[in-house]
Amino acid sequence: MSEEAASTAPAADILKSLQQTAALARETLKDLRFQILVRETGTLVHVEQGIARVSGLPGVHADELVMFANGLGGIAFDIGVEEVGVVLLDESTRLMSGTEVYRTDRVLEIPVGERLIGRVLDSMCRPRDSQGPVQGTEHRWIERPAPGIMERLPVVEQLHTGIKVIDALIPIGKGQRELIVGDRQTGKTAIAVDTIINQKGRDVICVYCSVGKEISTVARVIADLKSRGAMEYTIVMAASGEDPPGLQYIAPYSATSVAEYFLDNGRDVLIVYDDLTRHARVYREISLLLKRPPGREAFPGDIFYIHSRLLERSAHLKEELGGGSLTALPIVETQAQNISAYIPTNLISITDGQLYLSPELFHRGQLPAVDVGKSVSRVGGKTQLRAYREVAGDLRLSYARFEELETFSRIGTRLDEQTRNTLERGRKVREILKQSQYDTMTACEQIAVLAAMARGVFQDVPVEEVGAVEEAVRGAVRDRLPDVCEKIESNQPLNDRDWESLIGMAYRLAQSREKGDRHAKHAGPE
Repeated sequence: MSEEAASTAPAADILKSLQQTAALARETLKDLRFQILVRETGTLVHVEQGIARVSGLPGVHADELVMFANGLGGIAFDIGVEEVGVVLLDESTRLMSGTEVYRTDRVLEIPVGERLIGRVLDSMCRPRDSQGPVQGTEHRWIERPAPGIMERLPVVEQLHTGIKVIDALIPIGKGQRELIVGDRQTGKTAIAVDTIINQKGRDVICVYCSVGKEISTVARVIADLKSRGAMEYTIVMAASGEDPPGLQYIAPYSATSVAEYFLDNGRDVLIVYDDLTRHARVYREISLLLKRPPGREAFPGDIFYIHSRLLERSAHLKEELGGGSLTALPIVETQAQNISAYIPTNLISITDGQLYLSPELFHRGQLPAVDVGKSVSRVGGKTQLRAYREVAGDLRLSYARFEELETFSRIGTRLDEQTRNTLERGRKVREILKQSQYDTMTACEQIAVLAAMARGVFQDVPVEEVGAVEEAVRGAVRDRLPDVCEKIESNQPLNDRDWESLIGMAYRLAQSREKGDRHAKHAGPE
């Protein structure tokens, strides 16, 4: 044998032996699964009032979910050179210094899906009712980029609130963001709840998000929704004032992710944020606990950023993306009617209009207390039903003229006949625009009443009798004129005969009411 062949023989034997050993190892371990877990860890340094200070984690990203060894979670909120400020998503009583914390390399996710409808949840989509665990179809991040311009369509369809003054004078479109603004206890939540109730039978999914409110207040809203059958298509996400700041902060974002599941599936969705003033206060509380300077110039910009990236997620999507819509009704509370404060002005600039609720109107009994002069809808007018446009334009102008004249008439000067007639008509318009809570009206009922007002049917009706005649018109229009109602609600144009039928019916009801009252007066007491 040559010297070269003798040197390669042992090498070949060794290689063959190694191959046999590897084959044996694969055969032996083929049913075993190994997972090598490599993660970046740190240590809890300090914890108080829902905020944790963590050392280590040099590679952590902003808004990344971090987990503690005992199973609690938090969001990396303040990235420092030596420490990371973590906003906790659970009570901090179970944490102590020295606890290990590790990165997850992902952002917070929550379950979403059809099975959430009718449930009361917290910001993490954990149940707050007695209906058992939450089972979602999929998991979604609580934050994601808003749809781009090329993914959107114009707002073209009206969202009916069932409230006359809004549907006729300040209409809201599906996919719009309409701010509800006003002082405390002026009926802001009542308008939002009535709008949710009015979506029954309209194939609109509703999400009510409560931030920082008392549990008893949220319980009353839930009871109202249940008693009127609205929980059948509504999801309630509640972060009460007793919850940690982290849960209150993420509540609007979580609620929007829940709503976006239906949006992406081609559904129409309405979401109510009640309210974003408390959300801004929670962010300020978190900033102070993280030792950020409270008076820095960037703070109003921070508030603008957290609310703009939230509300920009409302949209009407293109047909190839499902064609769904997400309509937002954010609520903000003012102090002493100061709508020029930075939080209201931020939201006014972000949204597509505002419903301003006046405390003066509220105390005078003008409910809902919507100030027509200060309220506006920048895109909703294009979505309005045709029948509304026939009656609403002149009504709004005459009402604005009446409010101006009423202010001057209080001086006590002598008024001419025309001015007195304008004031009298304006008072009747104001009476017509009154509406009790939970008493939502169909478009047909609203058009019938407003058309009667615009065409002078109430001219000889005393102010105190306007409400009774309105009730009679509402009760009769659907029974007597079903064809006209169908045309109104399907957005078909009404011809002269249709308008004559509406006005004639209202006029006869007003006349019969007036004759009945006159007969009662002549009859006298028994």
